[in-house]
Amino acid sequence: MSDQTPPPAPADELLDIVDEQDRVVGQAARGESYALGLRHRCVFVLARDARGRIFVHRRTPGKLVFPSRYDMFVGGVVGAGESYDEAALREAEEELGVSGLPAPAPLFRFLYEGPGGSWWSAVYEVRCELPVRPQVSEVAWHAFLSEEELEGRLGEWEWVPDGLEAYRRLRDR
Repeated sequence: MSDQTPPPAPADELLDIVDEQDRVVGQAARGESYALGLRHRCVFVLARDARGRIFVHRRTPGKLVFPSRYDMFVGGVVGAGESYDEAALREAEEELGVSGLPAPAPLFRFLYEGPGGSWWSAVYEVRCELPVRPQVSEVAWHAFLSEEELEGRLGEWEWVPDGLEAYRRLRDR
């Protein structure tokens, strides 16, 4: 893509469609994937600051999935032909508004099936010691919270259900 070609609109982004075993069975635009409930791939990156606090944010109202909800992960969909590892680093840097992050460490994968659809989910963790400048099109509010502060908000705030499931699985490990 040249520097003058704008990126595709989020709904037009091409995704790999996968089966129950995470094997690629086709491709579709993100908007079509969501509308038809096609299984795709996503990454969840738990970003911690130098003090070990977790980056928490509220999604913007214009998001295609779970608008205006809180999330304790940065991340998103894995593009067609992109690896989970590539997507984790790309998404973390984009949403945090930084460059030069270390490669996020892979923790586990699971098949999310719940509100919003079904997707294979790869969970990562990364240490972000850089000043964050979250992407305004993605993040409406943000803060680094201690694990205790985050736990206290779980019953108070409306969270994205896939991120909440990933967090519960992470805690149970």
